[in-house]
Amino acid sequence: MSLRFRSDDEQGIDGKGRVSIPAAFRPVIAAGDHLMAQGERPTFVIVYGTDSLNHLRCYTRKEMEKIEERIELLDEGTEEREIAETFFLGSSIDVQLGDDGRIVLPQRLRKKLDLDDRIYFIGVGSHFKMWKPETYKAHEAGRTDALIVERGGARFDPASLLPKLPPKPTPAV
Repeated sequence: MSLRFRSDDEQGIDGKGRVSIPAAFRPVIAAGDHLMAQGERPTFVIVYGTDSLNHLRCYTRKEMEKIEERIELLDEGTEEREIAETFFLGSSIDVQLGDDGRIVLPQRLRKKLDLDDRIYFIGVGSHFKMWKPETYKAHEAGRTDALIVERGGARFDPASLLPKLPPKPTPAV
């Protein structure tokens, strides 16, 4: 299994839109950029989606290629394919990670999220998300807390949400 995005962090954004990508995410970005030549800096993809998406989704090049392969499986001309193409391909940008671990987040994306001087990152396995900290706390954290309370509070086991893994095949003797 490849490296995954885990953990969360909050970072500052300077007046030019420079933001430090969390240190824990950088090796995952580099490992997921199979097109990166020796000595180059790794690139990843920011999907900003439609106006209603209140966060940014960030994928390694490898993960983005998997999404593109899945889009190719959809029938040409269908509404599903057109929406997927627009959302993932037409509403995304490639970003190169600087030597110092920073990127410049374009003004239009800072404006889209209504960012001030802070940004919140959360790793979710195959990708990570960038949020305005207050939006994340109001939307995502509140949603998770509500589910925990609904399902038993402190006694709730989040692992109960996960499907069971299929049995592993026994090796032939």
